[in-house]
Amino acid sequence: MDVLATSSPPSSAVFKDDYMKQIVALLGTTGAPLLVNVYPYFAYIGDQKNIDLNFSLFQPSSRVIKDNGLSYTNLFDAMVDAVYAALRSAKVQVPVVISESGWPSAGGVGASVANARTYNQNLINHVGKGTPSKSQPLETYVFAMFNENRKTGAETEKHFGLFNPDKSPVYPIKF
Repeated sequence: MDVLATSSPPSSAVFKDDYMKQIVALLGTTGAPLLVNVYPYFAYIGDQKNIDLNFSLFQPSSRVIKDNGLSYTNLFDAMVDAVYAALRSAKVQVPVVISESGWPSAGGVGASVANARTYNQNLINHVGKGTPSKSQPLETYVFAMFNENRKTGAETEKHFGLFNPDKSPVYPIKF
């Protein structure tokens, strides 16, 4: 998401650097997808004043983004459609694959087992429907399989897993 100059409203998104236009043009010639990491958690903690937690978790919220006749009821869709808009602006059509998305279960603001379970379950339930601008299933991968108790950096970085290092589940998920 850092390759976008802007992402709100989604239709205004463009790539901030010309090299991205070259990369997506290359992907377009090969048929390869653009892999995108989409983390509403980081957007939420970066702007809690303007981003509602429920909007970030696919939960009912008073927040709805209206953009060119489309309504966004969750942050994930707005972020993914911003990528689609940047691709349209670059005049390139390539498949988009969400290579990583998830929510931490501990270690920071908004990071809890309940929020991680809610986000990941709602993500799994949602991606088969697509986004407001592209109503087709969206190939998506949950990050991560295991919590990384030895990882350095922010404490939240250790807690994105579905399972603990001892292989016990952090919380139940229905697939």
